[in-house]
Amino acid sequence: MKSADIDTKRWIGDRIKHEQINKYTEGGKDFIDDNKIFGILEENFNPDPVRVRDIIKKSLEIKTLSAEETAVLINVGDRKLLEEMAEAAAEVKKKVYDNRIVTFAPLYTGNYCVNNCLYCGFKSDNKGLIGRKALSMDEIRSEAEILAGKIGHKRLIAVYGEHPLTDTEYIARSIRNIYDVKVKTRNGFGQIRRVNVNAAPMSIEDLRVLHEVGIGTYQVFQETYHHSTYARMHPSDTLKGNYKWRLYSMHRALEAGVDDVGLGVLFGLFDWKFEVIGLVCHAAELEKKFGVGPHTISFPRIEPALNSDVSNNPEFEVSDDDFKKIITIIRLAVPYTGMIITAREKADMRRDALRLGVTQTDASTRIGIGAYSETYDKQQEERQQFILGDTRSLEEVIKEFSDMGYITSFCTAGYRCGRTGECIMELLRSGQEGRFCKLNAILTFREWLDDFAGIDTLLAGEKVIEKEIREVKEQNPAFYPKLVEYYGRIKKGERDLYF
Repeated sequence: MKSADIDTKRWIGDRIKHEQINKYTEGGKDFIDDNKIFGILEENFNPDPVRVRDIIKKSLEIKTLSAEETAVLINVGDRKLLEEMAEAAAEVKKKVYDNRIVTFAPLYTGNYCVNNCLYCGFKSDNKGLIGRKALSMDEIRSEAEILAGKIGHKRLIAVYGEHPLTDTEYIARSIRNIYDVKVKTRNGFGQIRRVNVNAAPMSIEDLRVLHEVGIGTYQVFQETYHHSTYARMHPSDTLKGNYKWRLYSMHRALEAGVDDVGLGVLFGLFDWKFEVIGLVCHAAELEKKFGVGPHTISFPRIEPALNSDVSNNPEFEVSDDDFKKIITIIRLAVPYTGMIITAREKADMRRDALRLGVTQTDASTRIGIGAYSETYDKQQEERQQFILGDTRSLEEVIKEFSDMGYITSFCTAGYRCGRTGECIMELLRSGQEGRFCKLNAILTFREWLDDFAGIDTLLAGEKVIEKEIREVKEQNPAFYPKLVEYYGRIKKGERDLYF
């Protein structure tokens, strides 16, 4: 056996800390009870409309729904009730997040991985089929400079495979390098102000390292909460084969001081109804143990991937109508959470999702390793984890948002002001966070328009800003004078002013 193989095997053997699983379980059992979930779904079949409306009312009070209440909404088939649910989801979003849409870009740092997930284009079995690469720190800086200086992003989700070449030290160094980037723009400067991370499960000790370098939200998707499906999709001789190590990732993160955590499943691996209940159970578990639920929930649908029968022919494919129902139910069930739809979906679906409660989306998305620095005329299956559905530029997406009446927010102020963890949960539930975010959305959108927008986007964006400023004057007059001052300073070239 080669030395590199021995080192990788040793690295794999040291990753999972079983004591950091057992401390959270009850009698060795995790909090996802498959039979109980199936029972809840069956017991709440054909729900009473009166009960459905009572549950909707609870959600409008920004209260987390129970698994049973969520099952009631899942089983709604009546078209009128579904329309009422959709209207309520939009109202919940407005109460909590106002009129904002947050944008970001994914930055894939490498595609080395020790796992062999059946649905993934980066699986270890794809030897010789996919070019393997891990970006150097210089290459990561180059990617960040383009994202911050040419496109105008302020937030990234940095994506890392599970491999010794992209270990915790590598992640920490890459975050520091991204934060160090500062690029001259048309009227000011561009920089990445928040680096969220999508990575493998880590130990409490490793998570403390990332907390110290300023990690944003820490995402670990369970992929599927159904135990036997999870085992089938993730071979037992791989790190990802350990269901509980992954399930308790968020517990360890919160214990390590990482305030914001992100949940998600890959819809299409198992029955979507089961998975939605799993997400709600996970949110409830975090609220119960830590007083903090998920900062975000993601709900990607499975997409075609290189050499994957599971992805190319999903057994539990989710229809567009069911997908919209999923979005509606998650917004009602976990009303405080941020909801992320990505460029996996086509543009028309993303438009519909905004109306149902989505608060975050990516744009100008490239998921090839080092792809932002290259000419990118078409997607290349052998370089990507999956195939994208929407490759429009950030400007195209922002123009569309503006035409729809949404303001694009690049705000990261709350995180730097300490409005995270339990604090942010209370502010979100009460609607107070939306007031701060409305102010900061106006300021950061003004920055982007001045630094990056073409004339049509600029005019459309300014109409939105004018409306938002009027609303601040009417609804939040105490902050209006300061907003006007900051707004004027930004128009003169100052940057990163916030409430």
